[in-house]
Amino acid sequence: MAKLYFYYSAMNAGKSTSLLQSSYNYRERGIDTLLYLPDFDDRGGKSMIASRIGLSEEAVMFSATYDFLAGVAGIKKTTKPHLGCVFIDEAQFLTKAQVRQLTHVVDQLHVPVLTYGLRSDFQGEPFPGSQYLLTWAEEIAELKTICFCGKKATMNLRLDHESVPVTAGNQIEIGGNERYLAVCRQHFESCLAAGKPIAYKNLHNTLKA
Repeated sequence: MAKLYFYYSAMNAGKSTSLLQSSYNYRERGIDTLLYLPDFDDRGGKSMIASRIGLSEEAVMFSATYDFLAGVAGIKKTTKPHLGCVFIDEAQFLTKAQVRQLTHVVDQLHVPVLTYGLRSDFQGEPFPGSQYLLTWAEEIAELKTICFCGKKATMNLRLDHESVPVTAGNQIEIGGNERYLAVCRQHFESCLAAGKPIAYKNLHNTLKA
């Protein structure tokens, strides 16, 4: 039975790696997959999902107005008649309407949908896509990573060009290790309150200070 899945985590927990490995497992068994990525995320190259460990695969780019039910149905009818699974990277950027469309892909087209994304932004606020995936997905799982102190990381610090935690700005800003740091809630609050640069080479002492 097809289901909607949501795998969430803090930054740098290996979401893209997990997605690409799962897609590979399907294709290794002769089952077509369909991958999606937001159209403003070109870190791995245009139309490519890339992981930090070097895996990559071509993806369909989607905008905020993309209709997933119509899009998946059209691709299934034309180029991927044996489509077995749909994968969505950076699923936090989905709109409420698009999450609803994904439930229709599952229920009407009988194709499982696996989504991967962040639960909250750099201010500790929920992303709309994640909010509705947490509400409507049948299966929800956390991909865990750790703060440098050893606790589970649940929050995402955004850093400026001097490595100072940012407290304001647009919710959507693409970046990697140079812009974001996954930390536990305690160090999320203490680093924001301190408002000083975080030195990566001496990260443990910085976070303890």
